Amino acid sequence: MLDRFNRHITYLRISVTDRCNFRCEYCMPAEGVPWKPHEEILSFREIADIVKVGTKLGIKKIRLTGGEPLVRKDLPELVKMLAEIPEIEEIGMTTNGVLLPKYAQQLKEAGLTRVNISLDTLDPEKFKKITRLGNLDDVLKGIEAALEAGLLPVKINFVRIPGENEEDEQAVREFCKNRNLKLRFIRQMDLRTGEFYAVDGGEGGVCNICNRLRLTADGFLVPCLHSDLRYSTRELGIEEAYRKAVHFKPEKGMSSTTHDFSNIGG
Repeated sequence: MLDRFNRHITYLRISVTDRCNFRCEYCMPAEGVPWKPHEEILSFREIADIVKVGTKLGIKKIRLTGGEPLVRKDLPELVKMLAEIPEIEEIGMTTNGVLLPKYAQQLKEAGLTRVNISLDTLDPEKFKKITRLGNLDDVLKGIEAALEAGLLPVKINFVRIPGENEEDEQAVREFCKNRNLKLRFIRQMDLRTGEFYAVDGGEGGVCNICNRLRLTADGFLVPCLHSDLRYSTRELGIEEAYRKAVHFKPEKGMSSTTHDFSNIGG
């Protein structure tokens, strides 16, 4: 698929849930997010059907996000369904890592290719403050589980939080270097004001090469993180929602009031 600015759209980020077992201060309200009825959330079969249609239009790469994707029950089943679609070349996942000791091997066997794991500090007390609910040791165990399962390369996402974790960067750099982890730095962004930046160590945030669409847990295709545009796969039909999302994908992001990081997956 080519959009109006001659960008090849080949990448779909899928939010499988807006639930999370953390409450990271840059992502989710301390009280969590409003509960959505079960019937509003896409089933695994609906997600697989959306991906299948997408592959006929050029989608080749998938990333599972949330919320925290691993709080979605039986997620390895979805990974297996997506891995069986011949045109899909890569399935990644962004996670806080806490549940990887339980699921990493299952995910690898189901067809997951690799993981990105969030790690904004190696200071246990600061980690607890940033995540509100998290335990640093649980995440470190998740990183080791991903390495042991061969979900490679394991990438670490470090969100730069002004005035809070600048002094933690060097320790995280050393940690990643010693364990052969790939490190990406992400500056804290604001969807409401449209404040966003290129990812240091990745390709995110560079509008002129953006090749992605996003699928929300309740079935909307979103052409741009920093935009209010969204197209319902249920109301429009899957192919028409894709075509609108690609055609109206903006040249660059501006701002959004219709979604949050907690339900769009970053």
